[in-house]
Amino acid sequence: MAGRPGQTGADGKPGKHADSGKHGSHGRQDGHADRDEPRAKRIRRSVYERELFRLQTELAKLQEWMRTTGARVVVVFEGRDAAGKGSTIKRVTEYLNPRLARIAALPRPTERERTQWYFQRYIEHLPAAGEMTLFDRSWYNRAGVEHVMGFCTKEEYGRFLHQCPIFERLLVEDGILLRKYWFSVSDVEQQRRFRSRLDDPMRRWKLSAMDTESITRWEDYSRAKDQMFALTDIPEAPWYVVESDDKRRARVNMIAHLLSSIPYHDVQPPPFELPARPPSTGYVRTPREMQTYVPDHAASLS
Repeated sequence: MAGRPGQTGADGKPGKHADSGKHGSHGRQDGHADRDEPRAKRIRRSVYERELFRLQTELAKLQEWMRTTGARVVVVFEGRDAAGKGSTIKRVTEYLNPRLARIAALPRPTERERTQWYFQRYIEHLPAAGEMTLFDRSWYNRAGVEHVMGFCTKEEYGRFLHQCPIFERLLVEDGILLRKYWFSVSDVEQQRRFRSRLDDPMRRWKLSAMDTESITRWEDYSRAKDQMFALTDIPEAPWYVVESDDKRRARVNMIAHLLSSIPYHDVQPPPFELPARPPSTGYVRTPREMQTYVPDHAASLS
């Protein structure tokens, strides 16, 4: 499989790293960070950009393989607020066809949706043949924010933890390639990112009252995450943890792992040639003064 980063396991299923999806080495990220523990050196921008572009080239090959074979891919992005989920999704989809690679970032459920089976509104966004859906947060809202903030009852929470593994096994059994990523950020780095957003008018919109709650309820969210992992980290749909204090490293690590977990190969697109332009048949363009043009703002730039 030329050009593919990483490898799958001997059984053809995605290989699990020794610490991916287990909690031991990630405890400091979802508990209080150990200030004295050495962090991985931040990857240089030039190295990052070169590798990111290579991986994005592979994603384009994956897309063509999906289109040709009819494969269906679902990628779940979960994690703390400001953990880098959205920016990673942006890099994944940057060069992909938005008709085939769709982002599902669902708002609060409507009154009608609240009366439906919990998973019902997510099912509407599952991919058809040749498509990929990236869930920017997903059905796991119930195991996280809804549970911690009291937006669901204990009965609804317990029912979710019981039904979720069944639901995901059904997806995999039907042939969907399901990948679940948890972006793990330390409390120190999360706080730094929140503060940087306060003074940045381009990113201020990312802050909300829920973000302040994620600070004061840090350990509540940690317990909820641990319980979620304990009951939904199943062989058919394991969790993969992405260390995300360094966003550059997190992006390339996540994309490389996704590519390594899917048995795609390079598919040559059908030959395509541009036709010669036919000769004019006498069309005369409408006079320019009859149309309204946007002002040439670029001309005022020095």
